[in-house]
Amino acid sequence: MRGSLSLALLLLAEIWGGSYFFIKVLVEHFGPWTVVFLRSVLGLAAVASFMIVARKPFGWKRLPWGRVAIMAFINTCIPWALIGFSETRIASGMASALNATTPLWSLVVGIVFFGAAARRSQWLGMVAAVVGLAVLLEMNPATILSVDFLGFAGMMLASLCYGAGSQLSGRLLSTLTVYQTTFGTLLFSSIGSGLAAFLFEPIPFAKLADPLHAFAVLGLGVFGSGFAYIVFYRLVQAGGPEFATLVTYLLPVFSLAWGGLLLNETIRWSMAAGLALILSGVFLASKSSISKPRPTKSANADVHVHPLDSSEA
Repeated sequence: MRGSLSLALLLLAEIWGGSYFFIKVLVEHFGPWTVVFLRSVLGLAAVASFMIVARKPFGWKRLPWGRVAIMAFINTCIPWALIGFSETRIASGMASALNATTPLWSLVVGIVFFGAAARRSQWLGMVAAVVGLAVLLEMNPATILSVDFLGFAGMMLASLCYGAGSQLSGRLLSTLTVYQTTFGTLLFSSIGSGLAAFLFEPIPFAKLADPLHAFAVLGLGVFGSGFAYIVFYRLVQAGGPEFATLVTYLLPVFSLAWGGLLLNETIRWSMAAGLALILSGVFLASKSSISKPRPTKSANADVHVHPLDSSEA
């Protein structure tokens, strides 16, 4: 089981690692709320189309609309807008590195609000991953002091939202399938970001005719928002919120790899050393994060997002 979850974690990191590149391309011409609206609408269309073709139930009558709306704003709409805003002030690689604090926020939120108990190996793994990030990005006092404060604060707040959202997704949406969860959160994210975009930002729709912008929107929407969130909620279900958020430790690796492929950026020795430390940290943290699935009366338990006890955190 751990092997398949690790492969899913790597796949998710590869997709989301490219999202920072796509966001950076789009925020040069589109406002943060507009970027969120575009990716939410395309992600919603992709998930809805898959559910119709695969005959996955939407469950309109039993959807807890209020809780789904809360999840949408905390785990998608608000952090996506914050990331877009931050990438107007800091580099995409730095944004992905700062977003790697999400597992720490998830653990803190779990301990403070949900009575979760952290294990020593989880803390050791996270420390190793943070050190790996520092090596990967060759961080030093000069680079830290040069970071734009508003961009830094925006990414920290986005990471906090992700950490809180990952905890809530395992508890508030226990009666929904991963497809219903993804569909519902993208639906409310589309509504919320659409209102903000049309009220506060000019939307240059003509720019979408540009092949690079069209490619970025499709990659960010269909894959980074639709397919990726189905994978993410499956990871929350099977491995727990702390394990699912470990994906953010891997994002800088794939973000830099995308930069090397698409922007001809140089790949240095520090990247390989940092990657080794990050993967070691993810292994240590995930070793005690993955819990055994809880028995359920439902015949479709394998696609439900289960609530987590403190002993499973």
